Amino acid sequence: MSILHINSSARQVHSNTRIIGQYLVESLAEPVVSRDLAQQPLPSISAEDLIAVHGSLDGERESLQTQLALSEQLIDELRNADTLVIGAPMYNFGIPASLKQWIDAICRAGVSFKYTEQGPVGLLGVKRAFIITASGGTPIGSDMDFASRYLEHICRFIGIDEVYHIDASGSKGTPEQVIARGKQQIDALLTAGHSYTQSGAA
Repeated sequence: MSILHINSSARQVHSNTRIIGQYLVESLAEPVVSRDLAQQPLPSISAEDLIAVHGSLDGERESLQTQLALSEQLIDELRNADTLVIGAPMYNFGIPASLKQWIDAICRAGVSFKYTEQGPVGLLGVKRAFIITASGGTPIGSDMDFASRYLEHICRFIGIDEVYHIDASGSKGTPEQVIARGKQQIDALLTAGHSYTQSGAA
């Protein structure tokens, strides 16, 4: 069993998603690969290379080979994980640009998913995902939340059937109360003996 932990909060300290995500990872007590998209952002990609990475064009230029190698590395990190943990602050109702760039790198037809007559099928074999979402005032799971629901869709798109949400919204109380509530949500999931009850926004 292993974990891929993705952090995307621009806050390096006092970040609800970072603190609660770290608590979750430590509680799961499994080997962890961590990728911090804020501290180590992915390199920008040109329009030409983006199209080529997703199979519409080909080329031998160095920039394309660099982007392909990075995409393969990111996909391998997912492929080698049983559990995906995503810390996602909500910025302007959506996810951080750095997290969207990671998604664009790992969602590749024929590599992380394929199209069939029955619809898309994920190919990576990750068993479960925990999505930790924080916002200043937008209720998680509401019609204005284009972050947590989008991330769940992406997880299911690449074949992750078990998706669990942890609400780390700052509007739910003081920072201490929010952190405590997030930990309580995690404890409740883990106490269930990994027989998680799928929910919308917990």
